[in-house]
Amino acid sequence: TASTMLGCRDDGSFSRSTSISQEKLLERVIHHAELIYRVSEESCTLFEEMFIPFPMHLQTNQAAYTCITKTLPIPSSRSEIQQISDKWLLHSVLMLVQSWIEPLINLQTTLDRYDNAPEMLINKTKWVSEKLISLEQGVMVLIKKMLEEGMLTTDYNDEDVFQHGAQPEMMDSVMRDYNLLSCFTKDAHKMEAFLKLLKYRQTDKYNCA
Repeated sequence: TASTMLGCRDDGSFSRSTSISQEKLLERVIHHAELIYRVSEESCTLFEEMFIPFPMHLQTNQAAYTCITKTLPIPSSRSEIQQISDKWLLHSVLMLVQSWIEPLINLQTTLDRYDNAPEMLINKTKWVSEKLISLEQGVMVLIKKMLEEGMLTTDYNDEDVFQHGAQPEMMDSVMRDYNLLSCFTKDAHKMEAFLKLLKYRQTDKYNCA
């Protein structure tokens, strides 16, 4: 997937991003989130086709594996989402982004140990991992612009969430990795939806009920 991302320099400087309008920055952040969701969905499908035996497909929809962001205070119902403020929408996106950066980096190490892992899958997951960091930068700049406050950080940093525990059996390890990708894809869709709702609110502040 080729695209020009947030237009920010990769050295951590936000000078180019802060020079553009809030509206333009939000559009770029949304486009970034859309690409991340699309590529993560492709990665998840490819992983399933390559490594999940057909008899186990039904198990992938069961609750045996818990998503690592389940404990985050992220609104889930339509009514909750409609009632939260623009500030909390951005907080929610940032919490999701920051919670997934380390697990996706760890997934890269895991995939490198797979036998016959297709290069396309490895490249896609690596791309998503790298661009998630860029998305974090873009959201933080957006927060600074919209809320007129310094760089926002969350207090949520439970390292135990990211630990996989003892070495599992191979199939269990594969299922956990698949669940990780599946959960991230769902959360990537949430990020995209929250950002699009924010744009809608900014465009029409009176008819978003």
